[in-house]
Amino acid sequence: DCSPMPKPSFNSRIESDFLTSAPNLSKCPEPKFPEVAFAGRSNAGKSSVLNQITGNKSLAKVSKTPGRTQMLNFFECKAGGYLVDLPGYGYAKTSKSDQIAWQKSVNEYLSFRETLRALVLVMDIRRPNQEYDQELINWAKESDLTLHILLNKSDKIGTNKKLDALRKTQLEYKHWSNVSIQTFSALKGDGRGELINKILYWFGDPVTTSS
Repeated sequence: DCSPMPKPSFNSRIESDFLTSAPNLSKCPEPKFPEVAFAGRSNAGKSSVLNQITGNKSLAKVSKTPGRTQMLNFFECKAGGYLVDLPGYGYAKTSKSDQIAWQKSVNEYLSFRETLRALVLVMDIRRPNQEYDQELINWAKESDLTLHILLNKSDKIGTNKKLDALRKTQLEYKHWSNVSIQTFSALKGDGRGELINKILYWFGDPVTTSS
C-alpha cells in the first residue's frame, strides 16, 4: 500500500500560552474554563510532556534541577481550557517545609477547584508507582477524580518491556472506573495523539460554576 500518510489532524497539538502562576488556590485564575492538571515526580518528565503536546519546547521550562516548579502554573489553550502544571514532588534536595507547602497547595487545588476535570499523573515507566505517586493516586480515588496515568519515557526501554509495564499497571487498576493508562514518550512524541484527544474530550465538558 503506497498511499500517502494522512495529514496531521487539527488536534496534533494543543496551542497554549502561559497565563499565570499561583502559589495557592486563592490566587488561581477565575474558574471559568475546564482544567486538566499535570502532576508527577520531579524527574518524571512532566514539563517535557507539556512541551510535547503543545508543540512549544519552551512552554513549560525544563530545568536541569528537578523541583524548580514550586507554583501552580496555568496555560490557556485555544481549544477552550486550561492546562495546569502542578509542583513536582519527591526531589530530595528540597526542604521539608517547602515540600509541605507545595503539598498543601496541591491538595487544596485537587480538592476544591470546581473546574478541574481530570488529573494526568506522569510517571517514569521504568520506576512507576513510587510512594508519592501512590499517595496521589489514592487521593484521586478518594476524591472520585478522573485520573489518567501516563507512563512516560517509553523510548528508554524495549517494546516488550513497555507492553509489560502497561499491562502490569492496567492490571493493578482494573477495578477503578475512573482511571485510564497509556505509554508515552515526551522525547519522540509516541502516544501524543491519544493524550491530546483525551484532553480535548475533558475540555468539552461545559463549566457550570456556582456564582
